Amino acid sequence: MKNVNETVEESAEVVSISRTEYNEYLSLKTQNAELSRQVEWFLEQLRLARQKRFGSSSEQSKYDVWEQPNLFNEAEVLADEAVPKSELTDVKKHVRKKRRETKESLPENLPVETTEHFLPEEERTCPVCSDELQIIGKTVQRRLKLIPASAVILEDIYYTYACRTCEITGTNVPVIRTPQRNNVIKGSFASPEAVAHIITQKFVMGAPLYRQEQAFLRQGITLSRQTLSNWVLKSTEDWLEPIYRELHRRLCTRQVLHGDETTLQVLREPGKSAQSKSYMWLYRTSGDTGQPIILYEYQPDRKARRSAEFLKGFSGYLHADGYSGYHSLPAQITVVGCWAHARRKLDEALKALPAKDREGSLALRGKRYCDTLFNIEEQLAAYPAKKRYEKRQELAKPVLDAFSAWLSAQKTAPKSAIGKAIYYIQEQWPWLINYLLDGRLELSNNRAERSIKPFVIDRKNFLFANTPRGAQGSAVMFSLIETAKENGLDPYRFLSYVFDAAPNIDIGDPKQLERMLPWNAPETCKVPPDLGERSQHEKAK
Repeated sequence: MKNVNETVEESAEVVSISRTEYNEYLSLKTQNAELSRQVEWFLEQLRLARQKRFGSSSEQSKYDVWEQPNLFNEAEVLADEAVPKSELTDVKKHVRKKRRETKESLPENLPVETTEHFLPEEERTCPVCSDELQIIGKTVQRRLKLIPASAVILEDIYYTYACRTCEITGTNVPVIRTPQRNNVIKGSFASPEAVAHIITQKFVMGAPLYRQEQAFLRQGITLSRQTLSNWVLKSTEDWLEPIYRELHRRLCTRQVLHGDETTLQVLREPGKSAQSKSYMWLYRTSGDTGQPIILYEYQPDRKARRSAEFLKGFSGYLHADGYSGYHSLPAQITVVGCWAHARRKLDEALKALPAKDREGSLALRGKRYCDTLFNIEEQLAAYPAKKRYEKRQELAKPVLDAFSAWLSAQKTAPKSAIGKAIYYIQEQWPWLINYLLDGRLELSNNRAERSIKPFVIDRKNFLFANTPRGAQGSAVMFSLIETAKENGLDPYRFLSYVFDAAPNIDIGDPKQLERMLPWNAPETCKVPPDLGERSQHEKAK
């Protein structure tokens, strides 16, 4: 029989071994948890990468909610929305929404070439009585004929006059010459229409100069890229930059603006390698004006002072994304955050989850708060600014308060997709709620993103700018083109008008410069009304 001392020693040995094993167990458990978090993070990145490469770019999904009460009623949230019978079409074994048809039409202002077709004379005899057949009606068939860009030579002849009587009787013969109009480029055979065509082909249709050079050559016209480039830059510096400066001055007198920026590669930037990033900044008016302005500005970097310098003298609200550079602007500029960016973070967190885990997830619940805010804005779209401000206090502010409390209560892994989304929204919160300050403000900065998109798309064609001069010239041209489009003008016709009129006025006189602003362009520069309405509808979608 063991004595008490032996029993105590054995117990101590057992306890000692158990503690060692327990410590190893805790260590392995910690390592396993860390590995699990790393694996889940990699899986999130994999799912996001697949979504970005193969999935739809739209942020809408079957989880999107557009009714405010649904925020708290999940059964109704997830139920299929009823579709009116008038919008349904029977298709064999299932029901499909009726497709919205687009009605094609031929513009009424196009010239018409009429060709009449008659029966041959030998066939105009009645097969019954052999008398001559008479016309009793006609069938009109209309077709659209497209003619590739053609070139003509414009030859202006200015006559010189003299008095024959004075020539015979006098010693001083007066000679009077017909006044000549100034050309877009002095000493060049470029016409306003030619320069406008080259610019719109490059900056609207995305055709680089080397492709245009080849197209001209196929028509038997030899125009080098250097010549085309010189025409574009010279006409821009002489006639478009004064208009750009006036638009810039007017932009800074507005009270609500939008800003954004994107990268650009400039090969010969002093003090920088060809591979380094430069930036194209964008500033534009909001929806509170009937004379919209869209301006691009080239800068070699993304420093915060670039925006402050461009907006010198501006006092008001600036819609922007979450870039911290905007948050250091002068005190007279109030930055308004973008809820589309906040919603996008939650949408990415939702798509990073396995499909089976998305239902009821934190990402989905957070996204529904954002959906509710957007739904409220849709309801208030037709309201005047003052009324919209009041309704936002009534409808949107309680949702924002609830959302803020919900965000604060969440405990998530900081490096997870949902953790990053929650951190981003909380960090941006002081600027996100600023849209409540004025009824003219918007919930998102989508207006600026839509305006910078043409440059982003066109950048895929020309890839880079050669020099800072060329980059800033591109900024001016994009500015005039996008401002013209926003004012319902056809860019080619507007530029043709400017290049024809500007050389023949005092461009330094503010009153004469006023004529060159897009909203003062003649009716001939405008897009036909039906096409303009369709363009605005597509833009709204």
